[in-house]
Amino acid sequence: MMNTLLEVSGVSVTFDGFRAINNLSIQFAEAELRAIIGPNGAGKTTFMDIVTGKTKPDEGRVIWGERNISLLGLSESDIAIQGIGRKFQKPTVFEAQTVRQNLAMALKNPRSPFAVLMHKRTQANAARIDAIAEQIGLLDSLTRIAGELSHGQKQWLEIGMLLAQEPRLLLIDEPAAGMTAEEREKTTDILREAARTRAVVVVEHDMEFVRRLGCKVTVLHEGAVLAEGSLDSVTANQKVIDVYLGREHA
Repeated sequence: MMNTLLEVSGVSVTFDGFRAINNLSIQFAEAELRAIIGPNGAGKTTFMDIVTGKTKPDEGRVIWGERNISLLGLSESDIAIQGIGRKFQKPTVFEAQTVRQNLAMALKNPRSPFAVLMHKRTQANAARIDAIAEQIGLLDSLTRIAGELSHGQKQWLEIGMLLAQEPRLLLIDEPAAGMTAEEREKTTDILREAARTRAVVVVEHDMEFVRRLGCKVTVLHEGAVLAEGSLDSVTANQKVIDVYLGREHA
């Protein structure tokens, strides 16, 4: 059994009388790939907002890492420093810069004034950029301007920029949206590879994309976990069919 990296326990949050998260408890292991699915309004985005410090819950605990750090008292930037990276649905890359420059800006480097002053483009950094570019399928595009990339390639570049920061947990919001079938296939390969050395949590609506991920699935409904297991097991669950799949395919 792998060690728990993130534990969300008994978390609730209410917005203007609407309970977006309702006594949510969920755990993630140190290196795993997990898909989170559920109907609109199920609490998927709010869950990510809580983990990243954007939203403070009314009650509950969010415990991180082997030192059992509470994330609830930390700022968004402090949580990012702890090793939690988030990718929103719309890619946000530096469009006027090359792919290489985007990855170089994202690289995790010492942040002390002396280190920044002395920082040069070392061979180690160059090798790291090449390795990430190869992982995200953009090794042949390092000199291209990011604004010229396709939608899918921009998504890969942003994932690469997050990987450059060496996060221990990666939260990815609907990566398949707007991608071609070929791009979706490549994206699942990128995420599966990334999850070999870190936790990768993917919020997604595209069931074929989730199936290709081949990972444990958590179904959220009304701010709580409705079901958990393989995609086949959760899609055969009558409660899931009633509140989500039946509605999706009605």
